[in-house]
Amino acid sequence: MGFYSQRILPYLLDWSLSDPTMAQYRREVLANVTGEVLEIGFGTGLNLSYYPENIHKLVAIDANPGVHNLARKRIQKSHITVDNRVLNGENLPMADNTFDSVVSTWTLCSIAKVEQALQEIYRVLKPGGKFFFVEHGLSNEPQVQVWQNRLNPIQKVIGDGCHLNRNIRQLIEKRFDTVTLKEFYAEKTPKFVGYLYQGVATKAV
Repeated sequence: MGFYSQRILPYLLDWSLSDPTMAQYRREVLANVTGEVLEIGFGTGLNLSYYPENIHKLVAIDANPGVHNLARKRIQKSHITVDNRVLNGENLPMADNTFDSVVSTWTLCSIAKVEQALQEIYRVLKPGGKFFFVEHGLSNEPQVQVWQNRLNPIQKVIGDGCHLNRNIRQLIEKRFDTVTLKEFYAEKTPKFVGYLYQGVATKAV
């Protein structure tokens, strides 16, 4: 990772994802998280304020070491004990069937081997465990898809691997047994970057 990825991008992400609208989507997706929790793509720790009060600890991973300074400040102010690690979601060192809940917010867009990461998420979840997510991706409107595909090469550069055109529904439904999600455009956000997938996927018992 270069200077941009570690020194500049973390601040850009923190600013862009701190929007009150995004905060509401975080609150909604995290409301029912329970038990032993893993968060992938922890970033600067923006989710910490929205976990239920009964969550007192979590394991958090992010592949970018540059976000940890910003995350540390939020961890220090939180009631949650965070085991924060520099790890890639494609290769998790945790044992099978470890977590009750796995959380991902605006993360699957930027993982290079996203199908492998979803396989890992499935593996570390306990039977009956749940994957809670809100992600941006491929619109259901063909005219928006055209612009997402055109702009994707630029986005991958400025967003450090972020894709505009991943079909999150297909990726998650391919791996998980039961998926409940809704698709919509984020408020006050350009359509090409604001098409969201929000929901819960459950591992078979």
